[in-house]
Amino acid sequence: MLFINEKKIIETLAENEQPSSERVDAVIAKALELKGLNAEETAVLLQCSEGKTIQKMLSTAKKVKEKIYGNRIVLFAPLYLSNYCANNCLYCGFRAENKQLERKALDMQELKREVETLEGQGHKRLLLVAGEHPAYIGIEYITKAVQTVYETKKERGEIRRVNVNTAPFTVGEFKQLKQAGIGTYQVFQETYHSETYKKMHVSGKKADYEWRLAAMDRAQQAGIDDVGIGALFGLCDYKFEVLALLQHAEHLQEKFGTGPHTISVPRIEPALNAPAALQPPAPVSDDEFKKIIAVLRLSVPYTGMILSTRENAETRNELINYGVSQISAGSRTNPGGYTENEKKHFPEAEQFSLGDTRELDEVVRELMKQGFAPSFCTGCYRSGRTGEKFMQLAKPGDIQQFCTPNSLFTLKEYLEDYAKKETKRIGEELIAKQLEQINNEKTRQLTKQKLEQIERGQRDVYI
Repeated sequence: MLFINEKKIIETLAENEQPSSERVDAVIAKALELKGLNAEETAVLLQCSEGKTIQKMLSTAKKVKEKIYGNRIVLFAPLYLSNYCANNCLYCGFRAENKQLERKALDMQELKREVETLEGQGHKRLLLVAGEHPAYIGIEYITKAVQTVYETKKERGEIRRVNVNTAPFTVGEFKQLKQAGIGTYQVFQETYHSETYKKMHVSGKKADYEWRLAAMDRAQQAGIDDVGIGALFGLCDYKFEVLALLQHAEHLQEKFGTGPHTISVPRIEPALNAPAALQPPAPVSDDEFKKIIAVLRLSVPYTGMILSTRENAETRNELINYGVSQISAGSRTNPGGYTENEKKHFPEAEQFSLGDTRELDEVVRELMKQGFAPSFCTGCYRSGRTGEKFMQLAKPGDIQQFCTPNSLFTLKEYLEDYAKKETKRIGEELIAKQLEQINNEKTRQLTKQKLEQIERGQRDVYI
């Protein structure tokens, strides 16, 4: 099961340490073909530091993302179920030995109130997150939580897709999760470097490197064909982590016929009483972080890339230009954080410090001002375009024929039901512009008709 070859990663980085400008240009040119990059080619880009070359990588990453996904940015909210945890991870505020943390696990009524609050803001996609503690967060609790989210509706609000980021399960438990109707299952290896992993994870089930590494295999075996991987940048050399993520993606592709649906790129942030978060072992600068995002987009072009609210608003507004396709908005990282006080944060109960505290409407407005189309779309998942079927459309860029109209439908819903006056004005202008840019006449007319249906009161429209 140890498909991460650390020796090979180190050798690949060393062999491509000083690439020529011709070699770099050739790799960037290949990336524009949307076929991805191998480890050697990825290492070439990771080793670049010259300003003009980096700018070329960044602009190319934007082109690749637009060719596959267009200008849409998918929005979601993380919903924390519990901050109880049996692990001791030195970078996390939830760790078991943190006696300063106020612990809480939501019951189903509290969860329902959280969902209603998020629906009232306009959210349609949630990521359920929880600390790893079997006494509080077992498979029965998670499946019940998923059911509760789907059943909870407020006025015109509803959650149409529930993704899950929790402790890894057995194959049998993953089957229960699949039956509950989840979308993507996420779990991050945090660091793929085994020695660093051992140092960072002092005790608890999470200290088992191999058990966590094999989580996506078990999920796929259970029938969950959309899985999301990630690394916490700042724990180990970012170049190593990027190549390890690539190895993980290649493993999933080879074994199950489909790579990861998403790759998340959280960067370590301060957390209450968490020593490794206050002094990161391998800090990543803003410029390095830009390169990480661009290189991943060029190397694994078909995969959605998620950026969290760990980063501040200014940084996020820039980073979405380099390949990011999904962002969280209006986030809280403590259980009950959406209903306890929507304008206040609770660092004594949070997993990590938030960088971007903007509410959803402001995020939507700023995205549109930058020329992006905010999307709450869930059409692919309910139309069966998941796993290998999704990848068959995403890899050549054909997924846009669905993504562009569906993103406009969900944006139109948001504008009609939740947006502030200025946000709605900007949004209507963007929709009109986007509509004219749809080249296929039949698709454009169908999109226009469905937009009119939404204006007349119809909801949950997708193709």
